[in-house]
Amino acid sequence: MNCRTVFDQEKDKSKIEKLEKMVSEPGFWNREEAQDISRELSLLQNKIDDCNDILNEFQELEILAEMLEEQKDNELQLEFDQRIGILIKRIEEKKLFLLLKDEHDERNAILSIHAGAGGLDSQDWTEILYRMYLRWAEKRNYKVKILDLIQDEEAGIKSVTLLIEGTNAHGFLKSEMGVHRLVRISPFDTAKRRHTSFASVDVSPELPDDVEIDIRPEDLRIDTFRASGAGGQHVNMTDSAVRITHLPTGIVVSCQNERSQHMNRHMAMQILRSRLYERIMQERQKELDHIQGEKKGISWGSQIRSYVLHPYTMAKDHRTGMEIGNVQGVLDGEIDSFIMAYLSWKL
Repeated sequence: MNCRTVFDQEKDKSKIEKLEKMVSEPGFWNREEAQDISRELSLLQNKIDDCNDILNEFQELEILAEMLEEQKDNELQLEFDQRIGILIKRIEEKKLFLLLKDEHDERNAILSIHAGAGGLDSQDWTEILYRMYLRWAEKRNYKVKILDLIQDEEAGIKSVTLLIEGTNAHGFLKSEMGVHRLVRISPFDTAKRRHTSFASVDVSPELPDDVEIDIRPEDLRIDTFRASGAGGQHVNMTDSAVRITHLPTGIVVSCQNERSQHMNRHMAMQILRSRLYERIMQERQKELDHIQGEKKGISWGSQIRSYVLHPYTMAKDHRTGMEIGNVQGVLDGEIDSFIMAYLSWKL
């Protein structure tokens, strides 16, 4: 086994040497990009350490395998089986990271979910997706910050925006962008009929301050309103929540969970920068024609995945063809198979 199976050793080592030289320069920590450079250096070093750990474990297991060929030992066989299982799992996890090659893949993700047409069913579906991503983030030890949450007094969520903080959060979650469809017996239908509900998911990276996005003040409409707590039980006495509309594109963002109007406005502008960046990247991709055939049809608003709870159970990604029968597991946050299939398909 060679470390090149996990990363480009020479390329990464050369980059580490370059970054280490920059960090050692006088006055480095006074530079605006110091934190980003330090973070990149740490990620590369962790990448190499992980690869070396996997290589060392592989070599030790090779020795164990040779010993088992010479003489059978039940206790040694059990140890070998357990360790090889753990190693395979680690390698599978690293394969996910190998597929993350786009700019800003390693960054935090700003994820928004919006209920589609369909009233309470769609709002309930939005809340189910919200819980799905919370559980996925929890499994990965990512931090989640609620930036905006609009609940319905009767049931469900109309929209929610989350900041998901963790290495490669955006790289993984970009696979979730699009329309998610649910088929089930509606809990709100007294006749117990089957309903189809839709919710849209939008994902963009939390951008560093040095990424320039041209936003003209005259292109913005900024509204303030009173922020409300969960279920509308608490209403602030001041107009601290902020909604920003970017007039040229029609993009609307809002933030109400920070402590002040100033902080909400700052966070809303960060979300807007990220959304505009994502839009620019999509337009550039179309212009360069990097994606061919069926992949050209993937855009904001397209249906990417269906979750069927009746008359059978199945979750299917319409881009990759990946199907999973354990829908409840998927809704409990087990979406890595879909993420892996998407990243492999996207190459």
